[in-house]
Amino acid sequence: MIKLISWNVNGIRACVQKGFLDFFKDVDADIFCIQESKLQEGQIDLKLDGYYQYWNYAEKKGYSGTAIFTKIKPISVVNGLGIEEHDKEGRIITLEFDEYYVVTVYTPNSKSELERLDYRMIWENEFRKYLKELERNKPVIVCGDLNVAHKEIDLKNPKNNRKNAGFTDEERGKFTELLESGFIDTYRYFYPNEEGRYSWWSYRFNARKNNAGWRIDYFCVSDCLKDRLKGANIHNEVLGSDHCPVELTIE
Repeated sequence: MIKLISWNVNGIRACVQKGFLDFFKDVDADIFCIQESKLQEGQIDLKLDGYYQYWNYAEKKGYSGTAIFTKIKPISVVNGLGIEEHDKEGRIITLEFDEYYVVTVYTPNSKSELERLDYRMIWENEFRKYLKELERNKPVIVCGDLNVAHKEIDLKNPKNNRKNAGFTDEERGKFTELLESGFIDTYRYFYPNEEGRYSWWSYRFNARKNNAGWRIDYFCVSDCLKDRLKGANIHNEVLGSDHCPVELTIE
């Protein structure tokens, strides 16, 4: 059994001060992915015994960035999509293992006033194309902060957020396209109708205390891995970031 964790840590240095290492040790994942590391090379020395560490940094300081910590040594490691305009923000890492690829992603936020929505749409198409290319070789497990709540069940206040970043028809449509192209939203596979389970809460308005959240962190897998799925979880009890960790176990 392989246990995978994904967590947008909203700054790994800050998260380490708020209990990251305790959760890391307790959960004992085989593969642990983070998004929004918000640092450059050499700015942290994480002692994670028994894990290989792979980092992708944004060119801009204190911004974006991803990492994967894995007990299993990958066959290969690739950062980015291989398209320069998309690869300056450290948003993607792909590890190849014997039976599948693991991709962690921090999807660009469309921002207030949706100023980045047009870019986001281009990104979504390129990223989906990238995943489908990988899939020609072997199945794919993709995880991370996808910056979209797919259905109304995936956020507390859908009506008020219809035109806001993360819940626009355009962004939701791209997630639907990803699923229709042959991927499974693993949490919904196990819990199709469960309400009130979120992975991100605004720091404002006591949102976390009131559980006024959004489910925007995911594990999605190639359809052909369906029979190997064993469990999915959202660790909403874990603090340390405005997001909480999400989990997948697979045979």
